[in-house]
Amino acid sequence: VQLQASGGGLVQAGGSLRLSCAASGRILSINDMGWYRQAPGKQRELVASITSGGNRNYADSAKGRFTISRDGAKNTVYLQMNSLKPEDTAVYYCYAQILVSGMHYYAGHWGPGTQVTVSS
Repeated sequence: VQLQASGGGLVQAGGSLRLSCAASGRILSINDMGWYRQAPGKQRELVASITSGGNRNYADSAKGRFTISRDGAKNTVYLQMNSLKPEDTAVYYCYAQILVSGMHYYAGHWGPGTQVTVSS
């Protein structure tokens, strides 16, 4: 199983970016999906998550600015980020709980990360 993220880049404060993360491989089912981020010198933190039923959870810093969504048919999770601030600068990692063919439990999988840089 692989998670491949895209959509990061450099944007000015107040701008927008849309991150995408697609899971591929011998996938039977995906439970929770989400986005985390890690800024230099800081711990990795949850940005937003979404369950298979569509329930969403956001970090306080993301509420009102970011929107998480998913496409079950494409095994893809998205993060629409608006009104970006310099403090949003970080490497963003996607995460998914995946039931892989031949396994009997959901396991966590991480994408390689995509850099988001917001200039002031």
